[in-house]
Amino acid sequence: MFSYHELITIESVARLGSFSHAAEELHKVPSAISYTIKSVEDRLTVSLFTRLHRRVELTAAGEYFVEQARKLLKEMEDIRLNTQRVANGWQQSVSVALDNVVRENSVNQLVRDFYATFPDIELQLTMEVFNGVWDALMTGRADIGIGATATIPIGGNFSYRPMGELSWDFVMSTTHPLANYDGAIPDSELMKYPVICLEDTSRILPKRTTWQLDNQRRLIVPNWHSAEQCFIDGLGVGVMPSHKAKRLLSSGHIISKEIKNNIDPSPCCLAWNKNNQSIAIQWLLDYLGDTEKLNTEWLKEG
Repeated sequence: MFSYHELITIESVARLGSFSHAAEELHKVPSAISYTIKSVEDRLTVSLFTRLHRRVELTAAGEYFVEQARKLLKEMEDIRLNTQRVANGWQQSVSVALDNVVRENSVNQLVRDFYATFPDIELQLTMEVFNGVWDALMTGRADIGIGATATIPIGGNFSYRPMGELSWDFVMSTTHPLANYDGAIPDSELMKYPVICLEDTSRILPKRTTWQLDNQRRLIVPNWHSAEQCFIDGLGVGVMPSHKAKRLLSSGHIISKEIKNNIDPSPCCLAWNKNNQSIAIQWLLDYLGDTEKLNTEWLKEG
């Protein structure tokens, strides 16, 4: 309904309180300013200004119009700037999917350093479990995945960087009935108790479980923090990432036991979509570093 020129003209008159002063600021003649204002008022069928002897004042309708006009002008300027930024490799936000195994203090430092470098880009973080990281990458919910485990899904257009292997401990509470079992615990004994599992957050890809015997009851929890409390309280048995179990083992809250078929280490990696090569994503990939740095800062217990 209104052009950029008309909005600028009305905003200038409202701010300066004068057609002539607005004409000087906009490098126009006063009659052009007056014509523009009258044209908008005719289309609205309301008066935006009360004309006095040497100045003008906004009417109630004019105050509302100018308030909205300033919002529109700000949005139009943002569109212009962001369009130029996109042309130069900028994006409005970057989304990172974190597997629940990564260290939380490393996440906090990443956020601080990212916003210090990119004050005008939003960082969106999601915490995923197992195939949830790959699912987020495949469906476009994430640009980067940190701590993705297992193999890369077939058909995914991804690049990846190894983070090392994620080792597992089979654990239970020190008060659990199997805590004093000598030697490797057979499946027949383990079957008597629930296995504590995290819920895979994948929406499209098949969900998976870290460790479970056939037909064994599960106690499903949303994250490793909840799993820790369940292990400590003796509510079940199961596996934990070794770097997360280390603290609880040292404090005596849980113990590690041998089982007949110990779980193999899981390859872990940093992954990203090849199709997205923005400046912010490249900065993140450089910031996260090589395999050794990734393993030390994101997987090892500090």
